[in-house]
Formats: sequence, C-alpha cells, structure tokens
Amino acid sequence: MEVDYREFVNEYVWACPAEMPWERGTPMAGATVDVVIVGNGVLGLSIAYEAALRDPSLRIVVIGPNARPTAATTAAGAMLNCFAEVTSATDEHPASRAKFAIARDALDAWPAWLERLDDDGDGSASATWLPGTLLLLVARSTSHTTKNFEAVHAALKQYSEPHQELDPQDLDEVRAAPHEPPIRAIYLEREGVVDARAVVASLETAVRRRGLVIRDDTVAGLVEANGRVTGVRLSTGETVAAGAVVLAAGTGTQRCIEHLPAGTVQPLFLGTGFAAETRRQRGAGFGHVVRTALRAGSCGIHVVPLGDRREYIGATSVVHLDPPEGPGLGIAQAMLQFAVDKFDRRLGFSQMLRYHYGHRPVPLDTYPLIGRTPVSGLLFATGTYRDGFHCSPVIARHMATLLTASDTEPGPFDHFLPGRVPIETLDVGAAVARYAEEEASTTIDFGAHTPYFTGVDAGERVYRQAARDALDRLGTPIGLRPEILGAVIDADDHQMAKLSESLRALRERSPERV
Repeated sequence: MEVDYREFVNEYVWACPAEMPWERGTPMAGATVDVVIVGNGVLGLSIAYEAALRDPSLRIVVIGPNARPTAATTAAGAMLNCFAEVTSATDEHPASRAKFAIARDALDAWPAWLERLDDDGDGSASATWLPGTLLLLVARSTSHTTKNFEAVHAALKQYSEPHQELDPQDLDEVRAAPHEPPIRAIYLEREGVVDARAVVASLETAVRRRGLVIRDDTVAGLVEANGRVTGVRLSTGETVAAGAVVLAAGTGTQRCIEHLPAGTVQPLFLGTGFAAETRRQRGAGFGHVVRTALRAGSCGIHVVPLGDRREYIGATSVVHLDPPEGPGLGIAQAMLQFAVDKFDRRLGFSQMLRYHYGHRPVPLDTYPLIGRTPVSGLLFATGTYRDGFHCSPVIARHMATLLTASDTEPGPFDHFLPGRVPIETLDVGAAVARYAEEEASTTIDFGAHTPYFTGVDAGERVYRQAARDALDRLGTPIGLRPEILGAVIDADDHQMAKLSESLRALRERSPERV
C-alpha cells in the first residue's frame, strides 16, 4: 500500500513527531532496546517506571523534548478527583462505567504510588499530596450542573466513599457573591491534589535510577518491516530498533494516526485547558480543593491551593480540531469571574503570577486509546481527556502488563483498545438533543436571560439546527458527544473533509458498527 507521507510539525504539543514516514523494510542501525516510549509526560514516564519494576532487565528508552510546550501534564492542576468528576451520564453506557471503574482504582492506588515514588525518586512527590475536596452547588447553578451534583452524591453513597455533607452556612472560607451563595456542600475526604511538576520530577529521577534512558529528542518516524513496527527514527536521523513502541504523546499522537493506514485508529481532538496561578492578598486562602460539579460544555470551576499563598484557578475545556494560538480572552475572563463569584470575592484582589495552557488528547468518542493497536509492535497510551494524570498509576500498571506478560486478564481496559470503532453512547437524535440542551445551559451559565414568552426552547432550536447541519456536512451518521459535536460545528471545509475521510475509512473497516 502506497501512502503519501507528508512532513508535519506541531509546535503546540510536547511529544509530537516532526514527521511520520512509514519506512518499509529499511535496514535498522543504532541502538537496540526492548521498548521505546514516545512521550515524556506523566503517562510515558509512569509506564516506563512500572515496566522496569516488573522486569528490571528491560531496556527502555523514553523520548521527548524537555521543554514540553503546552503539555497537559505540566499545565494540569493535578486534582485526584474521581467521584467529583461523576456526571449524570456516567452510568448510561458500559464504557462509561468501565472508565469510572478505572478512576476508582486509581483513587485507591495513589497513596502507595506516591510512597513508592518517594522511595525511588527525589522524595518530593508525597510532600505535595493535599487531601480533601469541597464540592459546592451554588444558587445559580443550571439544571445540568445540578444533575451532575446529584449524580456525584448518589455515587458516593452507592460505593460507600468517605464524605461529609456540610451546612453551607458553616463554610467560613467560602465568601461567594450575594447572588451565588452555596446551597449544598459535600466534602470528599480522599480526593485532593498533588503537584504535577513534582510528580514528574520524581518519576524522572526514579526512571533514571532504574537504569532507564530519558532522551531529550523528538521521534521523526516509525520504522516498519513486514507489517510490524520495529523501531523509531529520531530527528537526528539515528534509528532506534525496539521490540515494541508505545505512543504516549498526548495530542501529538494525532499526527501519527494520520499516517497510519486509513481507519486504523479514530482521530484525536484537542481539549484546550486554561488556568491562572495567583497569589493571595486578602484572606488565608483555601486549605483544600474547592470546586463545582462538571458544567455543561466545560469542567467544574476549581481553586487548588499550591502553598505560599498561591492558588491555581481553573476550569476550561474547549475542544478543537486544530491547536489555537492560545487561550481566548473571553474564556479567561469568564473563568476568573466565576471563581470570584462562586467561591470567594477576595480572589478578586489576588495577584496574577502566570497562566497555564495545555492541550488534552480527546478521541472522537471521548474514551481513551489504551493498549495494542492493529499494527503489530505498536501500542497506544493516550486519549485520556481530563483523566490522564489521575489514572496514570493504573494505566501504567496495565501497559506494563502488556509489555511484560503474554496474556492479560479481561478488565475495563478491554473497552478502550485503540483499534476500535468509535463508541456511541447516544444515537444521532439523542446526540443532537444533548448538544442543544448543554449549549442552552452554557448560555444561561454565562448570564443570558430569556423572556418569559420564549424560554430556553428558542435557543435550543437554533442549536439543534446547527448540530443537524454539521452532521449533514460530515456525511456519516454518528452520535457524537456535545463537546465533539461543538468542534465539528466550528470545523472549516478542510477540517471537515479530513474528518469525513477518517469516518468513511472506519465505516469501511467495520460498517455494522459505525
């Protein structure tokens, strides 16, 4: 099969290959290792570390540029939130339940994982662990946010997760605006936050102490022979032969997907996230994470304490097909206003120190791409959306098993094989309706008012029509999640053509499931 391999560069992600030629039968030179891991974020390093613990004889090299521009890992607030991320849709599909099971497993795994990193790393990882998350429902919450809050509460009780229901009037640290008083509050005892940068530093130390190599470089291509990936080619031209290649390159993996045979793996979108790092000028600040439940079209608003009166204010999740140049001014303004109004008016006096901006890898169906691909010797560990950092110990454990054992037991990761066709939790009609409902909720969240004689139905009709028009342009009937459908609506002709081509290839490979 002849493929037109185009050179490409993605300056916005930390582990995107500079180009992806598929070299057939090229003689290999240079180093020979057991595993090459492309990507030096939390997933790549965690997989390398866990695999080395399982089999100390493995020769593993992790490749990625040290700078990591707009990496999700280094931009993350790194909340260890599982139950706080529950929504009213968590229980609606087997894949959603499997994803939640992985997150619960990770919540249990983090204490031992941090302890192990302290033993092998630089000793800083567990020092940054701050337990406790205060989940608030404020008076002006939309019905969407309220449903998600109720779903969190129900899940906490169902799984006997330690939590406390608090009287919002007793929360001295919360000083919301008069029109945004908290009306319900739940304290999640085991969920909290760690410093992502400290964890990555500790992982790097632990990996090197285990004798593994971390290389400050970029992968320029995969080497393939006889239908199997047999190594990588670096930007220097050097070739590294490997028994297996793991792509843990975050959003950069999309550039690799585009150069695999059509229909091999579904496309990745970019979930852009913006956060502000500030220093308190009034009030002591929060002693634990404070957040809302997930909102329509975005994350929950959250404030994360960083120590030394510094706080991380976050909660954006805007999905794009291609990387924007930076965060939007309107998004930044709205996020900061929400935090001041909903949590503490004194935040308005804080000093802005810097902002964080990163890209999360979001598959077309919003579920992760984890495990072996249809191409022999090639594995994926990406597409984790907002859950990559939290789930990294469990993903590393699973990937290490794939790299070191001949057989694996059935489990929740079986839903998320990279070669699957997109998982559809909604049919087309339900997807259009869900998108319209969430967009209407978002407009209300941003302060829109509708007259009594129209209500929200008029706005929903406009959003439904936009969704139908976009799906008509796409040309393939598919039930997309609201955030993905929003990106498709905004797609230009070139982006739409690429996406349509990808979906056609997936349909041809497995027409009964697409």
